[in-house]
Amino acid sequence: MDRDETEVVLELLVVRCQRGERAAFDELIGGWERRLFVFIRKLVSDEEETWQLLQEVWLQVLRGIATVRDPRRFPVWLYQVARNTVMTHHRREYARARQLDGDVADPGDDADGFDDAEMVHHGLSRLPLPDREVLTLHFLNDLSIAETAEVLGIPPGTVKSRLYRAKRALRDAIGPEGGPHG
Repeated sequence: MDRDETEVVLELLVVRCQRGERAAFDELIGGWERRLFVFIRKLVSDEEETWQLLQEVWLQVLRGIATVRDPRRFPVWLYQVARNTVMTHHRREYARARQLDGDVADPGDDADGFDDAEMVHHGLSRLPLPDREVLTLHFLNDLSIAETAEVLGIPPGTVKSRLYRAKRALRDAIGPEGGPHG
């Protein structure tokens, strides 16, 4: 199935969801859950937290899918819902940490023995949230510069500069062990 057919199938699936078809929503989850999990996992440090946030995202999608005016824009809308859910979670965690007056541990001090994918994941976990977001949306979720800008609510030029800076920061975070001879 080529990209145009895939887009049409997704648009029809969104319309079916908007009409309240439970099977369509199950199909939507089946097609997007892995991508959303990977996106959210890159933004939070804990797998259990990722699953909880993913469930929150699907609840928000279920409640809000009727508001999607253009089904072609569903992927951007979906990533915005996921991002907003994660940002709300981070704000709650930050407020809770401030109340407890505790320090948050760095999620990944042990970088020995990682293969390339694990090394990139580890490097991403060490970056600030804006850098993780832009890299994850653009490279791991294959969103265009314009789509990434729309999800993040920033101009495309800002996305480009953040990508440039975030790629350099990722290289620095991975360090010399990220080289071809490890």
